[in-house]
Amino acid sequence: MIGLVLAAGAGRRLRPYTDTLPKALVPVDGETTILDLTLGNFAEIGLTEVAIIVGYRKEAVYERKAALEAKYGLKLTLIDNDKAEEWNNAYSLWCGRDAIKHDVILANGDTVHPVSVERTLLAARGEGRKIIMALDTVKQLADEEMKVVVDPDKGARKITKLMDPAEATGEYIGVTLIEGSAAEELADALKTTFERDPDLYYEDGYQELVNRGFKIDVAPIGEVAWVEIDNHDDLAKGREIACRY
Repeated sequence: MIGLVLAAGAGRRLRPYTDTLPKALVPVDGETTILDLTLGNFAEIGLTEVAIIVGYRKEAVYERKAALEAKYGLKLTLIDNDKAEEWNNAYSLWCGRDAIKHDVILANGDTVHPVSVERTLLAARGEGRKIIMALDTVKQLADEEMKVVVDPDKGARKITKLMDPAEATGEYIGVTLIEGSAAEELADALKTTFERDPDLYYEDGYQELVNRGFKIDVAPIGEVAWVEIDNHDDLAKGREIACRY
């Protein structure tokens, strides 16, 4: 198993930090960045290799690659997303389609979360589960969250931001365990998704899989402090959370 990080996004709502850096390299605890925290989590659960999808300001990640490898004892492979500033992340995850064949824990490059999330996903492996989404079933939901409706027997049924929060079982937090046996089907669903509309999310690719009859499972993370960092308010919360880990 390897780690996979989506770190190609521009994060325009975090300017001026992202004038020169991709969102994943915005500091959240002293010089510690969002990417540092994710790589630290991966190293803590015993992973030795991580692929990182880069795009916007990718040179900043390339410049830090050797230092990050040395700090976390990881072998990093950087994968270029040539449309990072034009298309949404369904295409970005598709760029990592070869990496997924190795079994991966996927983490969005803007999610501050503790290593307990990765451990929860690993504990949920087995019994034929191919894709397992980390789900927050505790948080009070609003319009912006990536909401999920779960059937106890059939798994995730609906995955979208465009849903009445009252309908949702919980929020997908941007971390997924993907078995290599799902790689081919997921890559095809992602391709169908971004070819339909390049502005769609990879979660829309998950929905495409569900629509095709593929079962996507979820793993509730419990009462965990985490945040997806999209704007300066999120960044302030991320900094408050990051110093605990």
